[in-house]
Amino acid sequence: MMQFPLTLTHIFERAGKLFPQAEIVSRLPDKSLHRYRYADFYGRARLLAGALRRMGLKRGDRVATLMWNHYAHLEAYFAIPCAGGVVHTLNLRLHPQEIAYIVNHAGDRFLIVDDVLLPLYEKFRTATSFEKVVVVPLTGAVTPDAYENYEELIGKSRVMRLPALKEEAPAGMCYTSGTTGQPKGVVYSHRALVLHSLACALPDVMGLSNSDTICPVVPMFHANAWGLPFSAVMTGAGIAFPGPHLDAISLLDLYESERVTLSGGVPTIWAAILQALEREPARWKLGNLRMVVGGAAAPESMIRAFDRFGLKVVHGWGMTETAPVAAVSYLKRELAGADADKRYALRAKQGVPLPFVEVRVMTPQGEALWNGESMGELEVRGPWVAAAYHDLPEETGKWSDDGWFRTGDVVTLDEHGYVKITDRIKDLVKSGGEWISSVDLESALMGHPKVAEAAVIAVPDERWGERPLAVVVLKTGESATEGELRDYLAPQFAKIWLPDGFVFVQEIPRTSTGKMAKSKLREQFSPWKK
Repeated sequence: MMQFPLTLTHIFERAGKLFPQAEIVSRLPDKSLHRYRYADFYGRARLLAGALRRMGLKRGDRVATLMWNHYAHLEAYFAIPCAGGVVHTLNLRLHPQEIAYIVNHAGDRFLIVDDVLLPLYEKFRTATSFEKVVVVPLTGAVTPDAYENYEELIGKSRVMRLPALKEEAPAGMCYTSGTTGQPKGVVYSHRALVLHSLACALPDVMGLSNSDTICPVVPMFHANAWGLPFSAVMTGAGIAFPGPHLDAISLLDLYESERVTLSGGVPTIWAAILQALEREPARWKLGNLRMVVGGAAAPESMIRAFDRFGLKVVHGWGMTETAPVAAVSYLKRELAGADADKRYALRAKQGVPLPFVEVRVMTPQGEALWNGESMGELEVRGPWVAAAYHDLPEETGKWSDDGWFRTGDVVTLDEHGYVKITDRIKDLVKSGGEWISSVDLESALMGHPKVAEAAVIAVPDERWGERPLAVVVLKTGESATEGELRDYLAPQFAKIWLPDGFVFVQEIPRTSTGKMAKSKLREQFSPWKK
């Protein structure tokens, strides 16, 4: 067989040659739509690659992006790695000091930033030392003299020959959200991203094809937007970028106008969309829309509710360290005839590992579990799973002695190979020697017709060590009592699992990636008295 390197350059060149007429639509800050074709994307990205090389970009150099989801970010997604550099997406939802730490730890040389995000950049500018800052003029505002205008940079560039790259060469970089300790960098190779793209396009994963139009709601600064930009370009699918407009109405309008067939986002996004559909069920005609849900568990009630609108939830699991998709839930052939409740329970699990991703469930004593009931820590390995963190040689505790990545997720693994996350290790409620899953309680609570969101946390208890406390957000205009919610949960769980209390709040704090910030809730409600 030929030695043919698996690089993003091949995906990029193929898209330019075979899919020049496919359309890329981006919603701009003023809500107008920018439209162009793959042919335009290909040509402009080639010019950006040439400009970066003339700026002095060398192989392995990091180029940071501080950008929303739109056409120019897609150009950077391919131009930087195809020029030999590493595209390093910065999470614009982090504190400026955290962003500065990440920039400096990664050693970023250049920055590409949206003009609407210049105020954020100014908050950490003096703490970093980029050699050149390039501003994307999304609003048409004049670029400050100290910075380079993105359009002018491309306009005066010329196409250069793309370098031959090894598949093991670094292509992308993303930092973890830093919920415990400082954020940690994960560097993705060309090979890892290509294999991940191929796997994600499989029918039993996201089922991407040339006939799809894909809308990545998950930010491109969050774990490669779950690989959607790479897989979309690989298949020549249409792309509809939402820009900074992530409210339910804007997204539903975009889905309808661009005939989106697949979109990906965290459960918070889908909960808001579901409420909008329930308020105005006849307003939007969405057609055959598949919704990839990740970042946190999708409640079974959400999956059922979207089915009633004829919309399919694709439930997956992954991490920054797994590039990120590692498992997706689908109904295996032998389970297709199961009753409806069983099928929904399976779809609410995190799913079956992707090809080339291996999983195991381990006890603290090193015993492997596979019985569908006993909980242990999920460990994974595979060709797009990190083997180390960037420039942190002391961070070895996240890998087992035989090379598996310890995810920190507590799961069960059933006889059919379905992974079900029951909690993060740090979020488990350990009550009188019993492990109580906050995720299971949250999922059940969100099935109550009056509940919009729920978070369950552990609070100290003198007798039991810890007890569960439910923090609940009710739907607009609804009211409920503690007794009502406890009675709703009682038939579904053992008595020891039932929360000791229910606290009603207006909103649940979120991390920079949209997950529930349970650490903040623990600080707020601990100690807690009945």
